[in-house]
Amino acid sequence: MPLLIRRNVTAWGPTALTSLALLATSCVGQDDNVSAPKAGSSASATPHGYIEGAQEAAEQQSRLLLNDPATGATRALDLITGKVHEMSPIADASGLTTDGRFGYLHTAGGTRILDGGAWTVDHGDHVHYYRAAIRDVGRVPGDAGARVRGDAAVTAVTGEDNRAAIYHRAELEKGEVGNPRALPGTYEGAVMPYAEHLLALTDEDGSTKVVVHDREGKRLASPDAECEAPRGDAVTRRGVVLGCADGALLISENDGGFAAEKIPYGAEVPAEERASHFRHRAGSDTLTALAADRAVWVLDVLERTWTRVKTGPVVAVNTAGEGSPLLVLQDDGALHGYDITTGKEVSETKRLLTDVPEARTDGAAGPAIEVDRSRAYLNDPAGSRVYEIDYNDNLRVARTFDLDMKPALMVETGR
Repeated sequence: MPLLIRRNVTAWGPTALTSLALLATSCVGQDDNVSAPKAGSSASATPHGYIEGAQEAAEQQSRLLLNDPATGATRALDLITGKVHEMSPIADASGLTTDGRFGYLHTAGGTRILDGGAWTVDHGDHVHYYRAAIRDVGRVPGDAGARVRGDAAVTAVTGEDNRAAIYHRAELEKGEVGNPRALPGTYEGAVMPYAEHLLALTDEDGSTKVVVHDREGKRLASPDAECEAPRGDAVTRRGVVLGCADGALLISENDGGFAAEKIPYGAEVPAEERASHFRHRAGSDTLTALAADRAVWVLDVLERTWTRVKTGPVVAVNTAGEGSPLLVLQDDGALHGYDITTGKEVSETKRLLTDVPEARTDGAAGPAIEVDRSRAYLNDPAGSRVYEIDYNDNLRVARTFDLDMKPALMVETGR
């Protein structure tokens, strides 16, 4: 973790260093300083992991960001207190995505950034959970099809013109958009911050190849790997996963170098049945994706295997991984649980949604399944509610949150 901070001194300067030092606190000792103590106090009075302006908690501080594109109604639902916070309206959003803390509402006039005010800092052997004020950060230029990916230091925004801009995460944390740095070249899919670098795909000599940049935009040595017809991406503990025509491409980092490994489907898969949008629990190495409209793909990154689970008509899918059921919302309006290993259905709820639309695409409006370490959340736009599901207890509906708006877009922050 100290290595991350030292590298960013040159890239971003003292202001960003301060923010990163606060966010990525060194874990060498419990008395490390992360901010100047108040006058009259000792250094040891500053708690380990302290972040100015944030409250540390003993458990994950999950919040749902919700939006109704038709009316612009935007809400933040605190899953700890059950309280609903009204935010400034944002109409005509085409999608909503998140990096774990910030929500990104994509509109034709740019991407609106919402600070969910809850996040997790993972130090490997332990984690810190924080909560702070929910607020509207502002808007970054772009289009409705912008792809936004972020980590603890930078946020990358790739537009429909395939050009990318890099924003300082430290500025967003202060409630400011700040000045972006343009990344040279054009890219297929999203530019992805990962392991203190920027990973991307670019078209060279008629093929789509992996490229690696430092955070200044300088191109570095890249693994010799291609990804035909790229669709979908995800960051896991094992590396970055990119969806390709013949399966997945896993890009991992080791001591500053990068390697690429193909995880093939094992058989030829028609274009309409390929995985194009991955869903998973943050931190999990088990990814899910639609396989056309009557089956689901499960990608086990650790085992490097694909499994195709036949489910019937699918609207949304996700899983917590690690032995948890595969969660599938089907066209009957019920949530179904499947054993990933056997493909057999093991649990089912009553009908939860009375108006069931077609399967949603990447970040688009409609029912979605958000999953954390103990609960899943299902939005019901037509019913103006969100269901909390205990997926470890036969999909028991633990809580129902009734809302004063239609939550057609939903993401979970605090992860």
